[in-house]
Amino acid sequence: MSRTTTHARPAGAAMVGAVALAALLLAGCASLEPGGSPDDPVSSDDSPGPTPSPTEEPPAEPVTADLTIVVDATGEGATQTFTLTCSPDGGDHPDPAAACAALAQAGVEAFAPTPRGVACTEQWGGPQVATVQGTVDGEQISARFDRTNGCEISRWDRLAPVFGPDAGLV
Repeated sequence: MSRTTTHARPAGAAMVGAVALAALLLAGCASLEPGGSPDDPVSSDDSPGPTPSPTEEPPAEPVTADLTIVVDATGEGATQTFTLTCSPDGGDHPDPAAACAALAQAGVEAFAPTPRGVACTEQWGGPQVATVQGTVDGEQISARFDRTNGCEISRWDRLAPVFGPDAGLV
């Protein structure tokens, strides 16, 4: 009686093969216009123009804002206070254009507190604390920001230019 032995491939090898096959298939994909070749770029008179790359965010609509920002960059109580207006950009903020652009990109939702019950990474991002009060797009804002865990670091990072260049971050 003869015995047949089969060798099972490790699951990781199958995954690598599948990924390689998908990459090859995608590399060979091209759209053809009538009379075109795979090397010709696809063109159309009614194309919407260049699309942003995946790492670029589309430009945000301008935002109107009238804010007072208080930043404690060291966590020791020494604060800096800025005023910021947007549309037109102004106030005594050190870089109102960057701050207004960050506000426009993040939207008023960036001022919402982290919801209760959300799991956040247990990491400490630094002693910085900021408060922001005023209006953004007609909505009253009163928010506190710090860097005490992963959720709060993300909130801070979305609006970092609002807190000014001396917010204690390297």
